Amino acid sequence: MILDDPRGKTAAAGGSVSLDELFRRAAVRAPDAIALIDPPNRANFTDGAPRSLTYSQADQAVSSLAARLRRAGLPIDSIVGLQTANTVDGVLALLAVLRAGLIAMPMPLLWRRAEMVAALTRVAAPALIVSGRIGSVDHYDLAVQAAVEVFSVRHIFGFGADPPDGVLALDDTAAARDSFTPVDRERARPPGPGVHLAVVTWDVSEAGPVPVARSHAELIAGGLAVQLESRIKQHACIHATLALSSFGALATTLLPWLLVGGTLVLHHPFDLDTFAEQSATCGCDTVVVPGPLAPQLAQAGHFSAPAAPKRVLAVWRAPERLGRALGWHEAAVDLIDIQVFGETGLIPAARAADGRPAAIPVGPIRVPRSAREPTVIGEAAATTGGTLALRGPMVPGYAFPRWAERGAQPYFNIAPNGFADTGYPCRIDDDATIAVTAPPPGLVGVGGYRFVVRPLQAQVRRLASSAALTVLPDALAGQRLAGTGRDRAAVRESLTRLGANALVVGAFREPRRPPLTSR
Repeated sequence: MILDDPRGKTAAAGGSVSLDELFRRAAVRAPDAIALIDPPNRANFTDGAPRSLTYSQADQAVSSLAARLRRAGLPIDSIVGLQTANTVDGVLALLAVLRAGLIAMPMPLLWRRAEMVAALTRVAAPALIVSGRIGSVDHYDLAVQAAVEVFSVRHIFGFGADPPDGVLALDDTAAARDSFTPVDRERARPPGPGVHLAVVTWDVSEAGPVPVARSHAELIAGGLAVQLESRIKQHACIHATLALSSFGALATTLLPWLLVGGTLVLHHPFDLDTFAEQSATCGCDTVVVPGPLAPQLAQAGHFSAPAAPKRVLAVWRAPERLGRALGWHEAAVDLIDIQVFGETGLIPAARAADGRPAAIPVGPIRVPRSAREPTVIGEAAATTGGTLALRGPMVPGYAFPRWAERGAQPYFNIAPNGFADTGYPCRIDDDATIAVTAPPPGLVGVGGYRFVVRPLQAQVRRLASSAALTVLPDALAGQRLAGTGRDRAAVRESLTRLGANALVVGAFREPRRPPLTSR
C-alpha cells in the first residue's frame, strides 16, 4: 500500500529496499551467525523455553509463519495487529507479517480490550497475533474479547500453551519448514517495496488516539540515523530492553540490528537481575535502555565490568526531562541520547565529553555530529505556536487511513511544507538551538505510554463520585497515575470490566503500608 505520490521524498530515501530484504541479506551473508536470543527468564512472563536462533533458522521460521498467514487468505496489504512479549517469537512474527506482504500494527502491551477494539476498528484489521500469556495477563482472552467486538477481525493467531477455540497456534508453524517466496519477489511492487507501508503505530493527541503509518523507507531512515550517530559496527551484538510497539523502539532496536546484520539479545522490560545476567553472558557491545534508567545503571556499576557494552543508547520518551540531574559522571562507555517525539520522529546525539547533552539545532539535523561530512537526517523548527516541528525522510508523509483528513477522528497532520508538529512546547535560544520545555499539553506520559488524561478522569468520576485520578511526577517514568477514593477495589473492578488500560487500573491499587516495627 502506498498512501500517495511514490516519486516524493519517501522514494528518494530508499524505495528499493524493504525490511525483509535487509533481513534476507544478513541471512545470506552469515547463515550460521546467531541472529536472535531470548531472555533467559522467558518462562517467568510467557510460555515456552528460551531460544537462540541462527540467521538460517530465523529465516526459515519467518518463511513458515508468512506461509501460514497467506494460507489464511489474508489479502496483501492487510493490517495485522501484534501484541507479543519481547521474545524471539515477537520478532519473527513481525518479520513474517512483512514477508507476507502485510502491514504490521504492533500494539502496546498495556493495551486492554477497549483500546484494542478502538484501534482494530479504526484500521479494519482482519487478523491478530498475540502471546497467550504476558505476565499474569491472559492475552488470548483479550484477543478473543476484542475480536468479538470488531467486525473486521477474522483470524487470531497465537504463541503459547493451550490456545482457546478460535485461536490458531503458531508455535508448531514457526518450527516447520514451509517454503515461501517473499512478496516483493513474487509480484511487482512498483516503484519498489520500500515505499509501501510497513507498520502502523499509535500516537495520541488531545483529541484522542492517532494512527501513524510508515513505509519501509521511513523506518530505515530512522534506524539509519540511530546507527550512524551511535557508530554501531557491522555484526554488533545489541541488547534490547524496549518492547517493539512504537517507532522509537523499532528505530533504536530492530532497525539497527537489521542494518548491521548482528545479534539481537532480547530483554522483556524490566528485570535488573536478568539484565545483569544477560550483560555478563552475551557480551553485547550496544545496549538500548530507557533514558532515565541509564545513569542509574551506570552508578550501579553495570557499565564498568570488563565485558560492559561500548555504547549505551538512552531512549528519552519524555525528551523534556533530558539533562536533568543525569549523574552520568565518568562512565567508561559512549552515551548516545535518543530524543523521541511521540510517533513523529527522533533525534539522536552522542553525549559531549563534559557530560552535557547536545542541543537540537534550528534547521538541518546531521549525524554523526562529530564527522567531517555528516548526513542530514531531518530538519527541526519551531512553529508559530511555540512547539517543535520535524520533517525529513523518517517523518511520515501522509495521514492514515487514506482520506483520514475527511473524517471526524484525529489523524496525523502534515503541513504543506512537510513539517509535522510534535506538540512539544519549546523555545529557541540565542545560539539558534531548540530547547524542549514541557510535554504536550493535556497528555500524561508514563514511560513510553501516553494518555489523554481528561477523559480518563471523567470516566473515573462516573464510576464513583468519591474517586479521582491524578498525575504525579516520577523520576524514572516521567509521570505516574495515582488514584484516590473510598473503595479502590470497586473502582479497579469496574475499570477492568470496561477494558481500561492496566496503568489506569493499577493507579487504584491499595497503598503500601510500612512494615510494623517493635521498639
